[in-house]
Amino acid sequence: MRRPVDLQTEITQTPAWWHDAVFYQVYVRSFADGNGDGVGDLDGITSRLGYLELLGVQALWLTPFYRSPMVDHGYDVADPRDVDPLFGDLDAFDRLVTESHRRGIKITIDLVPNHTSDQHEWFRAAVLAGPDSPERERYHFLDGSGEHGELPPNNWTSIFGGPAWSRVADGQWYLHLFAPQQPDLNWANPEVAADLARTMRFWLDRGVDGFRLDVAHGMAKPDGFPDMAPGALEGAGVLHDNALDPRFDNDGVHDIHRMIRKVLDEYPGTMAVGEIWVKDSERFTRYLRADELHLGFNFQLVDADFNAESVRAAIESSLAAVATVDSPPTWTLSNHDVVRHVTRYGGGELGWRRARAMALVELALPGVVYLYNGEELGLGDVELPDWARQDPIWERSGHTELGRDGSRVPIPWEGTEAPFGFTTGTASWLPIPAEWATLTVEAQLEDPDSTLSLYREAVELRKTHPAFAGMELEWYGAPEGCFAFRRKGSGLVCALNTGPRPVPLPAGQILLSSMPLSDGQLPPDAAAWLL
Repeated sequence: MRRPVDLQTEITQTPAWWHDAVFYQVYVRSFADGNGDGVGDLDGITSRLGYLELLGVQALWLTPFYRSPMVDHGYDVADPRDVDPLFGDLDAFDRLVTESHRRGIKITIDLVPNHTSDQHEWFRAAVLAGPDSPERERYHFLDGSGEHGELPPNNWTSIFGGPAWSRVADGQWYLHLFAPQQPDLNWANPEVAADLARTMRFWLDRGVDGFRLDVAHGMAKPDGFPDMAPGALEGAGVLHDNALDPRFDNDGVHDIHRMIRKVLDEYPGTMAVGEIWVKDSERFTRYLRADELHLGFNFQLVDADFNAESVRAAIESSLAAVATVDSPPTWTLSNHDVVRHVTRYGGGELGWRRARAMALVELALPGVVYLYNGEELGLGDVELPDWARQDPIWERSGHTELGRDGSRVPIPWEGTEAPFGFTTGTASWLPIPAEWATLTVEAQLEDPDSTLSLYREAVELRKTHPAFAGMELEWYGAPEGCFAFRRKGSGLVCALNTGPRPVPLPAGQILLSSMPLSDGQLPPDAAAWLL
């Protein structure tokens, strides 16, 4: 059932609810287990909504919970319009939406438009149908190169390691930019667009408030499938360069986003944010034109080192990328695909201090913030034993790349022994380290100096204090290794010290600091808010 259009509401809802919202990413497998099987699920999330309300977040992003063989933990979708029994059922989803909305929390969910599972009915039919069949036109099946077609059609590699092509029994090859069990859809086929629109309406009719689009820069493929340029991936970091890497950011992707936007416009008050690993800011901006996505993850902060110069450059680049469009910047420091920022910033006490500082920097910035579950507890990546690793990157790399499991370890809730209240069972799907006993929600909730208390206070101030108005920044002069910016028009100042010694703060009253001040000065690896 589509939402009624109230023109007066539409006029007065400026800016939209997501314009400066704090979202919270729930990695469903790892947030809370409601049935004791060791894997997080939808009822588990519902049971912990009181905590999320206390944290102060305004919206959730749920990772995939659809029917799936779980080769890539749900991002290999076999049926996008049903709940996998591992996570519950449609009634459990409806309960979660209803209870979240009752608490004033929006629900957004993942869409996976680039690929399906190899167990999807379409792909199984395509393998059986043979070359040149309508069923194969839904994917990218090509003849191979070489004298007898024995080589892949081009030199593209998979994000998970190895070639991006696999061969079927009749000799053709199919494209998979990720695992072989995740064949890429052919978006030149109108059936693909029609099916995604059907999926979107299915969940919008159940009350979801928006979508996060997985691999939003990857669906369209260039004509002729040209080879990747030599050295295309060298020095690229986590971002893709369209000039060298034709696998992503093809211009045809924008027609897909226009189709997605048209469906969303049928449901006033809904939104979409894209996962856009694009290096060039001008090309990034194209995804946020008025008839495309509402928001786009700009991963410049994820890619930035912990030093004032690098962080400032990431902020300025991200602000410039949205300066010409009606879309706020979208900030994040961690998610389920990258190393948690406590670990990226050095781990241990050092990484913890720096992560607290960057949390204040991020939450002081104008626009939208996405928190990753557990970062508010100060969690870092876990060094897992080899037997526990499940990420396809670990297998595809021949056990040479650890993969992403370390950032996906379940949340510690309470108690002094693993699994720390995550499950009523004896074990969680990934083992929780014993040393997290001091990082549980229970251990931090009433401690005013804890990372959880810092996040709660920062999120509350961000939502309620008038100093967080305005979309522009003004930069102060600052000592080497430091910066300070002011929210133009409102007065909030955020100072960051990445240098080796304490530094004087700008004039003003301290509103919040990531670490205690040192004789009135900002210590190393710390940030502060001032008025």
